[in-house]
Amino acid sequence: MKLYKVALAPNPTKVMLYIAERKTLGTDIGIEQITVNTVKGEHRQPEHLARNPFGTVPALELDDGSFILESLAIMQYLEAKFPEGRLMDGTPEEQAHAWDIERIIDIRLASNMGAYGHATNSPLGYPADPERAAQLLSNMQAPLDYLEQLLADGRPLFMGDRVTIADCTMQASLQFMRFVEADVMGDRPNLRAWDERYRERPAAQAVLKW
Repeated sequence: MKLYKVALAPNPTKVMLYIAERKTLGTDIGIEQITVNTVKGEHRQPEHLARNPFGTVPALELDDGSFILESLAIMQYLEAKFPEGRLMDGTPEEQAHAWDIERIIDIRLASNMGAYGHATNSPLGYPADPERAAQLLSNMQAPLDYLEQLLADGRPLFMGDRVTIADCTMQASLQFMRFVEADVMGDRPNLRAWDERYRERPAAQAVLKW
């Protein structure tokens, strides 16, 4: 299998973190990772559009030559393909809670974080939009408060002692925030402590660049 990715973008980054976490926990999935240079516009070239007609990353090429194009679908496929040591394991209730946290982060936070980065200090050169940035920051407050309260019991990760895709999704977006020099966490000591802990993990050390 081959993963087409770029190091900064949150969606491929969370897949990269996922693969690294699986390796740390004993399952080396063995995916070749290939960088698509989006700065040079390689994602818009025919070669990549043949893999992904939407011109985005990530894209996972399977051994049969087919492609999976969405980050969540890629991770769900790898969970099913390599079930031993999967990240979203446990009882049905534990799995549901883990996916619930991940979906809250992805839908209510990550999408707003990405837009906020481009509205304040876009790496793609988009003009700043202070009014939109203020609204996006406002949108983030409730989910950030939710995570702060979730961590209030002293748990090291979102699901306790066990890393899940939720941790990968959150950290992928926070790396993008660091790159654009935006601090959206505010006065939330529990969340900041989680951030520091996660960035010390071997998987994070292997993947994160910012």
